[in-house]
Order: sequence, then structure tokens, then C-alpha cells
Amino acid sequence: MRWNMMILASCLATAGCVGNSMSERQDANIESSLQYDSVPCDQLLARRNGLAQQYNLPTTAKPTFYNPAMGFGPFTPDMRSKAKRDSDKASGEIDAMNRSVERRDCGKPDKQKKFALPS
Repeated sequence: MRWNMMILASCLATAGCVGNSMSERQDANIESSLQYDSVPCDQLLARRNGLAQQYNLPTTAKPTFYNPAMGFGPFTPDMRSKAKRDSDKASGEIDAMNRSVERRDCGKPDKQKKFALPS
């Protein structure tokens, strides 16, 4: 019984150390929104909508996190299908694009034009 526990512990440690753990891959889905700040608003909105449509996600998608057993997150191998991993990555991209859109007030009327004096 003791050997079985040692073997199980070493297998779990190895699974977490090869860069294939669930928590490590989920963290990789989080993206910075700053990379999208240089993209014009109309192109960014079109890219976001296209990505959402491609993966059948809402345009308000956010990355999801799965809770493995307490304390085993770094050692739990990622057993999601490739389609699910791609969909989760797309959710992270959509969320980053949404944060850039919100910060820059894309899709809203220009504030400067609203307060301009009549000519």
C-alpha cells in the first residue's frame, strides 16, 4: 500500500511538471487587453464578433476556470478535448477584446462631437 501511494504521488508530480496541468493551461487563457488598443474599433468589434461566431460563444464570453480537488491543481492533467481548449482560449481573447472596447468607448458616439459648438 505504501508503494502504491509513492507511485501515485510521483505520477501526479510528473503530470504537473510537464506543462500540461489544468491550472497552468487555464491561466494561459487570460490575455492582456492592451494588445488590442492599437486596433481600430470597427476592426476590433468585427474580429470579436467573428471569433464568437466561429466558436459559438456569446460576445460577452469570459474565461472559465474548473476547480480540481483542493491542493491538486498543479498536478491535475488537462483532460479537456482540443475543441474545448480552443473554445476556452477564444473566450479569453473575446474577454480581452471586450476590455479594450470598454476602455476606449468603442461603438459609442464621439464625446467631442457631442459637446462641440454649433457652427
